Amino acid sequence: MEAPQRTSIHPVLTLTVNPALDISTATERVVSGHKLRCGTSRVDPGGGGVNVARVIQRLGGQTLALYTAGGPTGEAYRRLVEGEQLPSVVVPIRGSTRQDFTVDETSTGEQYRFVLEGPELSEDEWQACLALVAASTPAGGYVVASGSLPPGVPEDFYARVARLARDRGARCIVDASGPALAAALAEGVFLVKPSLRELRAYCGEPLESEQSQLDAASALVARGSAEHVALTLGPGGAVLASASGVLRLPVPEVPVLSTVGAGDSFLGAFVLRLAQGRPVDAAFRAAVAAGSATVMTPATELCHRADVERLEAGLAAAAP
Repeated sequence: MEAPQRTSIHPVLTLTVNPALDISTATERVVSGHKLRCGTSRVDPGGGGVNVARVIQRLGGQTLALYTAGGPTGEAYRRLVEGEQLPSVVVPIRGSTRQDFTVDETSTGEQYRFVLEGPELSEDEWQACLALVAASTPAGGYVVASGSLPPGVPEDFYARVARLARDRGARCIVDASGPALAAALAEGVFLVKPSLRELRAYCGEPLESEQSQLDAASALVARGSAEHVALTLGPGGAVLASASGVLRLPVPEVPVLSTVGAGDSFLGAFVLRLAQGRPVDAAFRAAVAAGSATVMTPATELCHRADVERLEAGLAAAAP
């Protein structure tokens, strides 16, 4: 297997307009109407694009994270990002950055995730995000727009990001759901990473069979909605559809501690390997490895480089 390069050839810009201060803890049982005594807590800077940037940096790449922040939680969020020495550009907002909560039930192994709504962004705030995307987009590089849109942000926001990226000779990658995903696909992007649930909602079909899932992913490519569609299937692995055909990979057998951040890790490794000049099939293997490496870590912890490279090598060795 070719040794991964240490830095990106093409730079990567990530965009997070609805970041979240991720708080995670554990309790023996989740029971209504009772005080739930919890163990130690962990706090991480979450949100799609920031997590993607954190993974890229952990794997030896270079990236710039653009995100919004406001209020006391926004200040705490900024300190955490700065603590990881992640290159970033912050768009100040008047509202307070949201929080998310993850609670592990130790008696059953179940995980409960509470995702709060983000603060409403004014037009001048989300327009400031677009202006900074225009100013920061790397020519010949990648723009990763990932995560939910907070109230006040138009549904076609990621479609606008895709147009800005295209105008500047960059490739746009989108990880979104609902109307934001539909608008981005209508505009056309380089790569989109829906989960099976998100693809079902977009297509309005159950997609219960493997063939129907492959056909739905391939149809997006055929229509010009995306050059590549990376469909994540949880324990069922992942599918990559492009003009050259369809690839499918199973997930490696690993102990599952938490699924939080697995999709962001998948995307981070994928775009990093592309930015390093690796072929798409190799980037796909790295993505599956990174997603699997993340579920091996507890709570909101992300993947570790040694685990990713070990699993990546195993997938490469098993490839036909």
